[in-house]
Amino acid sequence: MISRLSTYLNRSSRVARDATARVLQMQGAEPPARAPLPLFALNTPEAIAEYALGCDADVGGTSSAHLAFDGDPARAPPGKAGAARFFGEMRLAVRPGFEERVRGGYAGFRNKFRPTLFGELTEDVSNHAYLALRVRAAGHPRTRSAYFVNVQTAGPTNDDLWQHRLYFARADGGWEDVFIPFDGFVMTKAGTINTQPVKMARERLRSVGISLLGGNSGVEGPYELGIDEIRAVNEEDVTTPPRACSLARGAQWERGPI
Repeated sequence: MISRLSTYLNRSSRVARDATARVLQMQGAEPPARAPLPLFALNTPEAIAEYALGCDADVGGTSSAHLAFDGDPARAPPGKAGAARFFGEMRLAVRPGFEERVRGGYAGFRNKFRPTLFGELTEDVSNHAYLALRVRAAGHPRTRSAYFVNVQTAGPTNDDLWQHRLYFARADGGWEDVFIPFDGFVMTKAGTINTQPVKMARERLRSVGISLLGGNSGVEGPYELGIDEIRAVNEEDVTTPPRACSLARGAQWERGPI
């Protein structure tokens, strides 16, 4: 209980500091920062406890999903004690009695929402052009093409989700930085792509998550993804050219945020 209270008060203090910084920027005292902005680090069990996890087994499917701290030195990011490991079994079958009612093939996680004394803590990434993720793709090779990055912003509804495919350059299970332009995300609403031109409210980024969608592409098997950290960066910090995204199949099965 004391730890949760301390976390709550620390978040509240950060909201107050961020508000002061925004006032100074509006007054011209400080220019907009272009340095990389750390958003989430998943390098301790305590940090990983602040994430929500779900899969199709919650509604009648048979997939499994786990998110845990991985301290194995053979898999740890360079210079760190460990990172998050998202793993399980992707299955398309559903439990008896759920045929024709649910569709199997989903697992995902995201950071939990962060209430404070001054409202919910969100991130302002309006001065940054890219979302950067340090990840490690393992598991069966066929599962690596079914990952998506999900971003939710604070707004009038809670079922709007911005999605982009997560493409990997390495096939050897090593750590790599993946850069996704914020302008490349596509907004979905209740699993359907929004065809109207909508701009992401990057001033109030609420959550970042990753999902594995095997239902649309018929992907089954053991999956594993290492996650070290998530940042917001600009062009000068991009070391790997980003790939264009297609959501033709993936977004149709994405359910609402966990």
